[in-house]
Amino acid sequence: MTTLDALTAANARRWAVARMLEARQASFRATARRLVAAKGKYEAVAAATGVPWFAIAVIHEREASQRWEASIAQGDRWDRVSVHVPKGRGPFASWDAAAIDALTDCAPHAARWRDWSPGGLCTLLEQYNGLGYAGRGLPSPYIWAGSDQYRCGKYVADGRFDPDAIDQQLGCAGMLMAMAEIDGSVAAALARPTASAEPARHASPGPRAAPATPTQAKPAPHPPALVASILAVIARLFGR
Repeated sequence: MTTLDALTAANARRWAVARMLEARQASFRATARRLVAAKGKYEAVAAATGVPWFAIAVIHEREASQRWEASIAQGDRWDRVSVHVPKGRGPFASWDAAAIDALTDCAPHAARWRDWSPGGLCTLLEQYNGLGYAGRGLPSPYIWAGSDQYRCGKYVADGRFDPDAIDQQLGCAGMLMAMAEIDGSVAAALARPTASAEPARHASPGPRAAPATPTQAKPAPHPPALVASILAVIARLFGR
């Protein structure tokens, strides 16, 4: 059974090298612009829950295609009692109230999560969708669809896994990468390794420095007083 620590480490490794698939980049970036445009709305819920605004944004997109009449808990209308898991929530007075309920009182209780590093964030988002993929040792398409970390495999119904099905929705990781391109707060929170930080094995070794040639110590010069004494003795000997 995969532990959350192990899953966080695996997601951190994936995040460090993941790239958006070229064919999905335009979609990721268009979605990112739309999510960032609503930053103020997400920040209000972030202030009430402690969940980063960009995490709320990608959950909203995955669960409800950013529809403001739908709850981020499962995509049901927030002004009615929900019929999908989590069932029986609502009705609520506003989208914000429904979002706060989803993050505080519904599993995985995102408001209690404290690890907002890239690996930790991806793991929280994966819990939001379920750990079925982690149990199979597979990257979750909820996070990695549309990136080079995901190929195929999808739960097409509750408890029914199809190894050949491909998740066509955009994954959270790619959305976050695209948001980081246009919003400094996302970029700072989810900084990715730079080329200069790549392991040394990827760099061409430079010329080896020649070993230093040992130098011989120069004899210390005779002190002037000693030289004068020797010359005086010689003068007395030859002056006789």
